[in-house]
Order: sequence, then C-alpha cells, then structure tokens
Amino acid sequence: MSRLFNPAAAGLLVLAAFGFNESSVGSAEIDALYARGTEAPAGALRVFHLGHSLVGRDMPAMVAQLAGADHRYESQLGWGTTMKEHWEPGTSIKGFELENGHPRYRPAREAVASGDYDAFVLTEMVEIKDAVRYFDSSAYMKRWAEAGWKANPQARIYLYETWHPLDDPEGWLQRIDRDLSRYWEGRILVPALRDRAIHVIPAGQVLGRFVREVEARGGVGNVADRSALFTDGIHLSDLGTYLVALTHVAVLYHRDPLGLPHELQRADGSAANAPDAEAARLMQEIVWEVVTSYPKTGVRAHEL
Repeated sequence: MSRLFNPAAAGLLVLAAFGFNESSVGSAEIDALYARGTEAPAGALRVFHLGHSLVGRDMPAMVAQLAGADHRYESQLGWGTTMKEHWEPGTSIKGFELENGHPRYRPAREAVASGDYDAFVLTEMVEIKDAVRYFDSSAYMKRWAEAGWKANPQARIYLYETWHPLDDPEGWLQRIDRDLSRYWEGRILVPALRDRAIHVIPAGQVLGRFVREVEARGGVGNVADRSALFTDGIHLSDLGTYLVALTHVAVLYHRDPLGLPHELQRADGSAANAPDAEAARLMQEIVWEVVTSYPKTGVRAHEL
C-alpha cells in the first residue's frame, strides 16, 4: 500500500496569509483543542445532514444501515446550496421540493433549534472558493454551530469536506490535497472556531487516498479507476456513496469500518451497486487510516 497522505502534516494555516483574521483562537490553542479528541458515543446517534446533492438521500441512508438499527437521521437538501441559503429565512433554494420530498426531511432551522440531535453534519457548496468569497462560509458555519450548541450543549458539529469536478484544470487530486487547508480549514473551519471544536468528516481526503491507491495498482476488484466512484464529473455513484458513508460512520461513531457490510440499499429501498469484497476491504482500510491520522476528526489514535 502506498504511503498515506496525512492532512495533519501540512499544519495549520496562518489566517493572515489569507487576509483572514476572524478567529479568536490561536494556532497553539487550536492544536490543543483537537489534541483532546472526543469520546466515542455510548450508543446510537440521531444525526441531521445539511447540504446539497453531494449529501443526497442515499449516503445518509447507507450511514444508517452501517451504523445499526437504532441510528436515526433527518436532512435538508438543495442543489448547490450554501450554508447561508439554508440559514436565511425566505431564501429560495434550488431543487428544494424535489430533494426534500421524502420522509427524512425536516426543516433545518426547526431541527437545529429542537435539541433533538446528537450530531449536525454541515457542508458548503462547491465551487468552494466561490462559497468562501461570496457567501460568508465561516460566519454561517459559526451560526449553525452556535445554534446547535444552544439547543443541545452536548451536540457535536461536523464540517463535511467534499470535492470538486474531476476535470478541474488545477488537477482533481492536486485540489484534494490543497483545498483541505486553504479552504475547508483556512477559510471555513478555523475562522469559525472559538472555544469548542468543530470536527471534520474528511470525505475528500478519503476519496483522494482511495483513488491514488486504486490507480497505482491498476484497479482493485470491481473499481478500475476514479470514474467508478462517479456518475458524472462530480456526483457519486453507489460505489462512491458507499465510500463516503463509511467515512461518516468512522467519524461519527469512532468505529473501524473493517468488516462492515458492503451490499446495501439506496434510500428508496432498491439494491445499490456494491463494491466487491476486495474493493470494499480496501475502502474500509483507507477510511480508518485517514480518519485516525487527521486530528480534526476527533477520533483519537488510542482508539486504534
């Protein structure tokens, strides 16, 4: 297996390098904040997913199947929707009726104020550099987090790191490597921090790591290359959805996914296209390697 890319090795960005100085937390304090990790949950979770088509209906449904029968979830989705658009009342969200026409929908502002949830998983629109430039990503990350903690001080807040189109001129893998620190951390997460950690579900890092391994080997099982993980230039196939669902389970539950089922259903109950046993095992191994090597997941090394 090729050497694991460790996102933590890049270190924390100095916000001033981006012209961004909103955080009242210094780099040493941030290191300490994430060094603490979090305790694994004692039981099943109720989770709220906020986002767009890179969340979708099928990924949270797969998380529930992997997590166990007592796992509960709801969501609010749109098409390319920003955290700001989800927050602001009266904002028209593209695709709202279609994406939320299912039993798992719950209005996001109602959900965050309810105190019903153990975890909120938030993501931002892509193109991520446009989101942070035009839609106040860090400010709305902070608003969602503070609203969640006000309603339930024990709630955990997560930023779901996604990805960008496969044909990005900068290079898909190159952007996976660079965007974690320069945008997801440097322009959204770190400026939103105060005295509590917001953790990261590093799906982009997992996708990049898995693609590197598969393509270095010339294919693994029924995954020939990166195209097997996508239906188009950015949206996930069932195989990609499974990989991202594993990442959520590993972070939310502090659970090594090795040995979890790989034949699952979509949200509508139909059978998903499954990775074969060889590909599924590699997915599970890589998820745990990435999750446990990156302190901002909250999954501590001693849980190995």
